[in-house]
Amino acid sequence: MSSESHVAGHGAEPSFRQHHFINAEQQFDTSKLGMWLFLATEILMFGGLFVGYGLMQSVYPEAWVAGHHHLDRIMGAVNTVFLLCSSFTMVMAVHAASQSEKAKTVRYLLGTLVFAAGFLVIKYFEYSHKFHDGLLPGTHFSYHGGGPPQQAMFFGFYFAMTGLHGFHVVVGMALITWIMLRAMRGEFSSAYYTPVDLVGLYWHLVDLIWIYLFPLLYLVS
Repeated sequence: MSSESHVAGHGAEPSFRQHHFINAEQQFDTSKLGMWLFLATEILMFGGLFVGYGLMQSVYPEAWVAGHHHLDRIMGAVNTVFLLCSSFTMVMAVHAASQSEKAKTVRYLLGTLVFAAGFLVIKYFEYSHKFHDGLLPGTHFSYHGGGPPQQAMFFGFYFAMTGLHGFHVVVGMALITWIMLRAMRGEFSSAYYTPVDLVGLYWHLVDLIWIYLFPLLYLVS
């Protein structure tokens, strides 16, 4: 996406330019670079969990296979569909904002929130089932259905990774609500929609992380 679309014209600088930037184009480029750097740190954080998960899986493969049988693939698949659909609506929201289509921007952002809420509802039911059965990490593991004792370690990674991801979903929903309220006030147009674009990048990362989590946790073989 070209930063030129964020510049109101060749005359006076637009009101949305902050004073410490030379021009609107520099402001957009700097904002975009800053978001990419932030997303890189997020990838590093989740990457450490992925590496630890892979190492422990190689040490206790039987426990990992036994643990994943307690996960509901259908719920995981539905959540995957929800997040993929939310990525689509987020893309459409950014496009609508870039075309100065206020009503469409708000509708697509609202749709993104609905899909995100659906994801969290399903995750709530998944967690409730694990709590009920005692499928908890570490010393809290109290499942009496048999299987390798190292299943507790599997669920330690399960709750750590899905819990951290769920936290990012909640943060994303808060950010989407923020830009939706601003869109309702008519603050975005083809001249300026940087916040929508940056929140969209964050949301796509949240979705991408789940695309990795789903096969790692639910499709263990």
